Amino acid sequence: MDPHELMMTAARTAAIYLLLLLVMRAMGKRAIGNFTAFDLLVALMMGEVVDEMAYGDVSFLQGATVIVVVGILQYANSWLSYYDHGADAILEGKPTVMILNGVLVAHGLRKERMNPKDLMAELRLRGVDDVREVRLAMLENDGELSVLKEPWAETAQRADLGGAAAEEKRSAMTAGAGARSPKTDAAENVS
Repeated sequence: MDPHELMMTAARTAAIYLLLLLVMRAMGKRAIGNFTAFDLLVALMMGEVVDEMAYGDVSFLQGATVIVVVGILQYANSWLSYYDHGADAILEGKPTVMILNGVLVAHGLRKERMNPKDLMAELRLRGVDDVREVRLAMLENDGELSVLKEPWAETAQRADLGGAAAEEKRSAMTAGAGARSPKTDAAENVS
């Protein structure tokens, strides 16, 4: 391989890297977060163009034009979705309900071609053993399963315990000036 050609490939690659960095920064954090279908399309298109540019199959100017146009389209797509005029449903889709009030939604499973075993595997990854624990589970646009548990299935937090103890103490204090709670008597007897 000719050393001059290797140096040209390296220079094109560095220029492509800087161009992509600028375009990706201009598109915003959303473009590099979880991928929607449109985001995946953008990544695939840019990957193909970069490949062609790096090896000199297309001129740098042609490739840069494609990258900038794809970046502008992605930017426009994000603004259309932001303003929510219905374009986001067309461009990015809508979340699909998979579980509602502890019951599998057959239509949602069929629409997303997900069998109950796959759904249960996703639930287990989120600490759910029983479908009845789930108030709502939705397959989001980026392919992630979001799960909202029933209130009774939520893990107890320290604040929950502190709230009950504080309420009990308040009740004991308002029960009467000289009245003592059974817990206070029991605590003193242990001491």
